[in-house]
Amino acid sequence: MTAGISLDWRDDIPIWKQIKDRLVAAIMDGTFSEGEAIPSVRQLALELRVNPLTVSRAFAELADDGLLDKKRGIGMYVAQGVSSNLLARERELFLQTEWPEIEKRIAQLGISKQELLKTRGTK
Repeated sequence: MTAGISLDWRDDIPIWKQIKDRLVAAIMDGTFSEGEAIPSVRQLALELRVNPLTVSRAFAELADDGLLDKKRGIGMYVAQGVSSNLLARERELFLQTEWPEIEKRIAQLGISKQELLKTRGTK
């Protein structure tokens, strides 16, 4: 499967948004490097078994966010210099939206800092 993007869709989030999020993750983890071409709309739509317009919307959002550059007649490429900006943006988003909920759940469960650090190294 292209870029490790699965066919497992959540019902509570639009598919185009899930595709966008998975492509952002693929850029962050290095699956797609700066300057590298990403699969075409048609190719990705076929592989993911979704409407090409759905993939096109995800690509348009990524381009609007400055993560992808469109090279007319050639395709979409990961924008140069995007990795560090993307990491900073995603870190800030995590700290503002996800971490407070995680912190709240940790407190609800009564998990100590020592327990968290102890389990960090075990998998």
